[in-house]
Amino acid sequence: MVRRKKVCVIGAGVSGFAAAKAFAARGHQITIVERSGDLGGVWEPARSYPEVQTQSPKDLYRYTDKAMPDSYPEWPKGLQVHAYLTEYAKDNDLLGAISFNTAVMKMDRRPDSAPGWRLELREPDGGISHEDFDFVAVCTGQFNEPQTLSLSGEESFKAQGGRILHSSQYNDPMIAKGRRIVVLGGSKSATDIAVNAVNSGAAEVTLVYREPVWRIPYFIGGLVNFKRILYIRAQEEMFRSWGIGALSRFAHAVAKPLVWANWRGLESLLKLQLKLGKCDMVPNERIEDGVNCSVPIATPGFFPMVADKRIKAIRGSFDRYDGNSIVMTGGQRVQADVAVLAIGYKLGVPFLPQAYRDKLVDSDGQYRLYRLIANPDLPEMGFVGFNSSFCTVLCAELAANWLVRYADGQLARQPTPKEMQDNIEMMLHFRRVERPAAGVYGGLCVAPYHFKHFDELLADIGVAGRRRNPLVEKFTPPDAAAYGRFLASAPAYRAAV
Repeated sequence: MVRRKKVCVIGAGVSGFAAAKAFAARGHQITIVERSGDLGGVWEPARSYPEVQTQSPKDLYRYTDKAMPDSYPEWPKGLQVHAYLTEYAKDNDLLGAISFNTAVMKMDRRPDSAPGWRLELREPDGGISHEDFDFVAVCTGQFNEPQTLSLSGEESFKAQGGRILHSSQYNDPMIAKGRRIVVLGGSKSATDIAVNAVNSGAAEVTLVYREPVWRIPYFIGGLVNFKRILYIRAQEEMFRSWGIGALSRFAHAVAKPLVWANWRGLESLLKLQLKLGKCDMVPNERIEDGVNCSVPIATPGFFPMVADKRIKAIRGSFDRYDGNSIVMTGGQRVQADVAVLAIGYKLGVPFLPQAYRDKLVDSDGQYRLYRLIANPDLPEMGFVGFNSSFCTVLCAELAANWLVRYADGQLARQPTPKEMQDNIEMMLHFRRVERPAAGVYGGLCVAPYHFKHFDELLADIGVAGRRRNPLVEKFTPPDAAAYGRFLASAPAYRAAV
């Protein structure tokens, strides 16, 4: 018999709702702790820059049991995603379980020696409370704490009226109107903000980036939705994955010339379509060597604006602030009214004691997580949404369903601590040696191995569902509704008091 648990879900975003629903569906008591005053995580309106939209098409950015509205565009805007998440929380009676404006300050093992954790919480009124939980699901994801950059001359720059903002603080297009905007970063958020600044009437817009990277347009060749090329098993199988046998290695060796030609063809198409040569933004890296979760989608209008100098693109980084200017590492000096730091977020679990963090993260930043979800040295705890992907919602939902069964000892393939550690070591070797690009985001990136990751989780869960026609399966993107049916076929159980 599975005992009912008191579960804390940290975070009221995509992953938090997936975890809360999965645990509640198995009869557990849930509390969702959210440090903000609103739900949505990265989709909270106060954190969203103007015109933000998903990188993934809406049928890849949805829960298995709820499609996005037909009225939504192929790539929904931030406010639409927020509305979708709000409706999902309502549908599953999750809103009442959320404690808003409540932050986890610390967590440690329960002092009564019972299984679980004691959390130190900062309440909405600023007071501190403590609460014990049998299990904790960390759903803060990888876009939680904004990355900072402290340089000399900041105070003088601000004293002359300059503003320094993280990209999450660029939430009003009027920030740019009539001002000189300098954006630091090469991510999609950086190019989105640069384009928005131009369209919002900025006096000047400069983008500062380290190296050009391959960017994928929404429609490759202007015709084919990129999901039909990059999110299919046939493309995934061009990459050698982990744990493969001699036969698979031989097949990869035989197919190597064809795979090489495939990537060179895609590079040529992207150079032509995006006019990378004219923009002086042709990457040095082969496209296949850098495919991971950090490959950005090309912001519509970005490359034309670079080509006609509406956006001035500078390779390098910020070196220092000097009066009303920013001096770059290459010596260029750019006058600025607003500096937007689109430099990402800190990856970590700051409320976890250092002794446990050392068990979770190696010295080189690689995470020690079995299936990117659980660590055998951190009992009664797991992570949902750390398995980063362009199929974010589906990844979170599968991880959540895996985690509740792992917590309850109900996986069809329940791993032993030794099996988990051996697998973790194998995956660390793969990320560090066989495919270093897989080490991005602390090794928590699923791409380009979405299907293999999903297959492993479903096999562990013990689904009885069958795939579609093999040919259709090989050449079509993941079907969220089908994965919902697979999950529903797993052995049912419910926790008892």
